[in-house]
Amino acid sequence: MNNWRLTVTLTVLFLVSLLSQIDRMLPYVIAEAIRVELDLSDTQIGLLTGIAFSVCYALLSLPLARAADRGSPRLVLVLCILGWSAMTALGGLAANFLVLAFSRFGVAFGEAGATPASHAIITRKIRPERRGLAIGLFAMGIPLGTMIGFAVGGAISDMMGWRAALIGAGMIGMLVALLTFAVVGPTPPLDDTDLRGEPFLLSSLRLLSSPAFRWLFFGAMAGSFAAAPFYAFTTTFLIRTHGYTASEAGLAFGLLQGMMGIAGTLVGGRLFDRAARSGRGRLLGPPGVLFLIASVTTAAGLFAPAGWISLLLLVPSMFSFAFMLPWGFGAAHLVAGKGREAMATSLVMIGSGLVGPALGPLLVGLLSDAATAAQLPNGLAFGLLVIPVASALTGLVLLIANRRIAASLQQR
Repeated sequence: MNNWRLTVTLTVLFLVSLLSQIDRMLPYVIAEAIRVELDLSDTQIGLLTGIAFSVCYALLSLPLARAADRGSPRLVLVLCILGWSAMTALGGLAANFLVLAFSRFGVAFGEAGATPASHAIITRKIRPERRGLAIGLFAMGIPLGTMIGFAVGGAISDMMGWRAALIGAGMIGMLVALLTFAVVGPTPPLDDTDLRGEPFLLSSLRLLSSPAFRWLFFGAMAGSFAAAPFYAFTTTFLIRTHGYTASEAGLAFGLLQGMMGIAGTLVGGRLFDRAARSGRGRLLGPPGVLFLIASVTTAAGLFAPAGWISLLLLVPSMFSFAFMLPWGFGAAHLVAGKGREAMATSLVMIGSGLVGPALGPLLVGLLSDAATAAQLPNGLAFGLLVIPVASALTGLVLLIANRRIAASLQQR
């Protein structure tokens, strides 16, 4: 693929990643407005941002990844964009909790196939020595989408209401789907017909039987227990604890997350490519150490006396979540081997998207409600202590996975 065509393709895939994250993050920044209008509890908000999205997202990623591998990744990607955009707009019309939960199931259904299909396009069109940076560029849509979702979503919610934010995002998605179909060309088929014919459940179980991949899977699972409640409740925490408005919290958190995310994905992609070329197989040490540092600073940030101090102490978590993306997916692709990249992406997504997002926000909501009922000051902060505990566990698991992966790659 020539450089111009590669640039255009990566740009469109970046827009897909950007839109996906915006639609995923919008309910977080507008959660307080939704809670007040529909008279919901924190536990229901945790369910809405957790189980309603994550179960469908995680379970459907595997068959959709297989469809991308065996068929047309472009077609899978376009259909996914159309699906989640329609359901995002539907959420803006919801009159009760059940309709909102249904719309989040629909968004999850569409978004479940976006990353595996996009990674399938990247791995088939880009040489291995450049894939870390390509995955980093694609993943840059996550922090930028978070920034736009929180900043713009909060502003629109304050000015026009939370419903307008969801409906507008859904309409934009339709345009991105058309652009994706027009720009992203067909991808080369897999060379290994045996891999294409192998049942996807057998392929996934075979991959999970590898100790190296299994520990990476555990790391993704632990990391999601930190990331999911971090994004679900941080703006609400700033609003309740430090008196921010929705637009102020969205702008402050969104801008910081965006800047740290851009730096994390780009630096992470570059450093991963360098680590992969070294041949030593040490592919998860740096993100493991970062998560350990973030666990300490985040715990301090939850009980900081001022909002700006709290935000600064949350920066290491923002950076570590983004920094991990190219390392995690890149390591998964190398461990899985050629022809199994989309499958590896899907399994990492299942690890990071099923248990943590389903239970993390719910656990925070339950702990917050319990602390508030016990008349503890700053009850939400006590619930959010789930984040630093999960971050410390993630760092330890990644350091174990680092050694396992090195041993596995050296044996090949």
